[in-house]
Amino acid sequence: MNGTVRIRRAADGLLVIAPDGAPTVLDGAAEIDVLVLEAAGGHLTWSLLAGQSLPAAVIDDMRVAQDWLWAVFGEEVALAVDAGETGELTAAPGLPELVTSARRLGYAHWAARWWPASTIDGIAPLDERLLLDDIATLSEACEMIVDGADEPFEVAESPTGRVPEARGRAEEYALAAGPAAAAAPGALVLARGTGGWDWRRCPPKLLDASEQAVSWEVVRQGGTTTVSVRAVAAPQSHFPSYLHPHVLVRTTAGTADAALTLAGDMWTTEVPAPEGAESTVTVAIYVPGVGPDSSEHGGPSVRQRVRDLAVRRLRRAADPSDEAGDAPLLAEIDAAASDSDF
Repeated sequence: MNGTVRIRRAADGLLVIAPDGAPTVLDGAAEIDVLVLEAAGGHLTWSLLAGQSLPAAVIDDMRVAQDWLWAVFGEEVALAVDAGETGELTAAPGLPELVTSARRLGYAHWAARWWPASTIDGIAPLDERLLLDDIATLSEACEMIVDGADEPFEVAESPTGRVPEARGRAEEYALAAGPAAAAAPGALVLARGTGGWDWRRCPPKLLDASEQAVSWEVVRQGGTTTVSVRAVAAPQSHFPSYLHPHVLVRTTAGTADAALTLAGDMWTTEVPAPEGAESTVTVAIYVPGVGPDSSEHGGPSVRQRVRDLAVRRLRRAADPSDEAGDAPLLAEIDAAASDSDF
């Protein structure tokens, strides 16, 4: 876990301690695999896909952060920070087990937001109450670091007061995830497609995380051209009744926007086709006010790496070992056990 870190001053009096290339909360736009832990006096971050074990830190209160700096980065780094020094140093955590627990806590919070549950791809969802238990247990183990700064997420209640069960198996979604159903007699299908959606632009528990979750079709009938859009709902989907994803249909000549409505396990809508829909169409699913407009980060290749990682973790969780370093969460062990029924 030892490694080289660089200490530098940032704007507004912030101090950054980070391995080269490591993400921090000061980055303009983080990738979807960044683990973030709010610590007393600052924030810790890790890159999940890079397998980063030593965190990066952005500190806004030096006095408070000194209580844990030596445990996370070692005495040499803590003394350098206290003396106001900057530059490159070797970090040797004073309490490596604490750093491991802090990373697992950051991962548990990440999983609450980004776990790629998918009926289509066969990735079982994580039980929210078990995940909350994981977060509570790890927060207690990391008390020296979080000390009240880290707030557990709240479990959203369904209308029945319980977390809904998964609503189907992967094979039951094969047709739903593919191209739209056959058009009505006399209708002409001008274009169709299937794809994914930007995970940053919707809250969790809304849409299936697959790259095959969204399908659309441009249909011409009776002198009118429309675009019908369908998106598979997330397994164990539950959310406020007023929350509806929108679809933005773009062509080279125009745009159309509409809210989707949940019908069974599918979000659907139909919009008048913008000019040029016969040739070039792109479809984006989003919730107004959620996430960035830019598609620069978190694209299909990164999402696929996250799905692959989730599959590997579930495979390991099905036969957990005594490896403390990256031990599966209770929620992952439960999901792995229920995977055959998913």
